[in-house]
Amino acid sequence: MSRICDLTGKGSVVGNNVSFSNRKTKRRFNPNLQEKKFFIPETGEWITLKVSAAALRTINKKGISACINSLIKKGHI
Repeated sequence: MSRICDLTGKGSVVGNNVSFSNRKTKRRFNPNLQEKKFFIPETGEWITLKVSAAALRTINKKGISACINSLIKKGHI
């Protein structure tokens, strides 16, 4: 199961843990992903998406239908 947002495409990035003595070890920063079910009123069906918290805010603002339509226009679906 990949840690990538279905709507925004956000994924893990790599950085460093920096100790008090300034030693650096590699670490991963994972996005805040949530698995959510959304109802699409046009088709009358439920879909399950793995979305980031930022994508949830976008869905709340624009609506799930508008977000999916924008992905179709961009060619991601």
